[in-house]
Amino acid sequence: MTTTDVQTVRVDLGPRSYDILIGTGILANAGEILSPILAQKRAIIITDDNVADLHLATLTRALDGAAIDHSEIVLPHGEGTKDFSHLQGLVEKLLDLKVERQTTLIALGGGVIGDITGFAANVTLRGINFVQAPTTLLAQVDSSVGGKTGINTTHGKNLVGSFYQPRLVLADIATLETLPRRELLAGYGETVKYGLINDPAFFGWLEENGAALCAGDGSLRIKAVETSCRAKATIVAEDERESGQRALLNLGHTFGHALEAETGYCDRLLHGESVAIGMVLAFDLSVRLGLCPAEDAERLRNHFKQMGLPTSPADIAGEKLAPEALLAHMAQDKKVRDGAITFVMARGIGQAFLTEDIRNDDLLALLRDHLTA
Repeated sequence: MTTTDVQTVRVDLGPRSYDILIGTGILANAGEILSPILAQKRAIIITDDNVADLHLATLTRALDGAAIDHSEIVLPHGEGTKDFSHLQGLVEKLLDLKVERQTTLIALGGGVIGDITGFAANVTLRGINFVQAPTTLLAQVDSSVGGKTGINTTHGKNLVGSFYQPRLVLADIATLETLPRRELLAGYGETVKYGLINDPAFFGWLEENGAALCAGDGSLRIKAVETSCRAKATIVAEDERESGQRALLNLGHTFGHALEAETGYCDRLLHGESVAIGMVLAFDLSVRLGLCPAEDAERLRNHFKQMGLPTSPADIAGEKLAPEALLAHMAQDKKVRDGAITFVMARGIGQAFLTEDIRNDDLLALLRDHLTA
C-alpha cells in the first residue's frame, strides 16, 4: 500500500492531533501503519463476536507480519454491550492481560466497540493509547472521530463517558462490503447529517449518488467518508469538548436518543435509524415554527424514503410509543442547560443552528401528530 492509495484527514488538536486514514485494504496493512506510532510493540484488539468472524483474522495477520505482539478480547455485539457491567468486565480483562501505559488498544468494530474501548482506554491506568478501526459506515463517518467515548445507562444514551481522542483512525472501506444493508443505511443516515448541517452541495451529491453508494460503489463510499470526516474534523478542531458549535453534530440526536431509550437500545431501532427519524422531526419542527421552508423538510423526508430509511416514530416496529415518555427522555439529554433542552434546528438544508427556545407543548404536538398519523 502506498500513500496514494489512502485519503488522509487530519484532526488538528495540537498535541492530541491525529490522522484518519481512509481507503481500501487498510486493515491488511495495519501492522505496517501502526509500527511507527506504537510506544511498545504490543496491542490489545477489542472487537465483538460478529466482527471477529469477519475481520479479526485480517488484522491479526497484519500485526503478526509487523512482529507486533497482540491479544484479543471479544465482546457481545449490540448496543446492550455499552453498559457498566461490560465496561467493568473489559477493564478487568485488560488488567488480567497486564496492560501497561505503553500498550495500545485497537477498537475493531462499529460505534459500540469504539465507544466502550475508548472509555476503557481513558480510565485504565489513568489513560492508555487507543486506535479506532471502524468497520461500519456509521462509525467511519461519525463515532470513530472526535474523541467521544462512553456507555449508556437506564437514564439515557452516552450519559457516562469522556472526551478522549484516539491516536489514529483506520477506516477500511472494504469492511463495508460485509455490512447488512440495514446497517449500511443506518450509517448513511449519519452521512446525510453533514449535508444538512452546513453543506447543501454535499446533500445534493448524496441525492444523486446515495443509491449507488449503498449498492457498493467503492469510490463513492471513499468520497462520502472523506467528506464527512473533513466536516467533523473541522468542527471538532474548533470545539473539542462541545461547548459551542460542535453541538451542531447532534442534529436529530435529541429526538433519536429518546427513541432509542424508549425502545430499549435493541435491534428494534438502530442508532442511525433513530438519527434519521430525529433529523426529519427536527426539520418538521423547524417548519412548524416558521423557521424552515416546508419543501426542504419534504426533500429530506423523500430522500430518506427513497433510500429505505424510516422517517417517523410511527415507522418503528412493535408497540406504539408514547409522546410523553419520549419527552421525558429528552429532558435528561446531555445538552440540557438550566432545565432547557438545546436543540439543533434548521433554517433550511445546510443551515442548522442551535436554540434553547423550544416549548414542550410544541414538541408534544409534533410527536403526537407523527404517532397518530
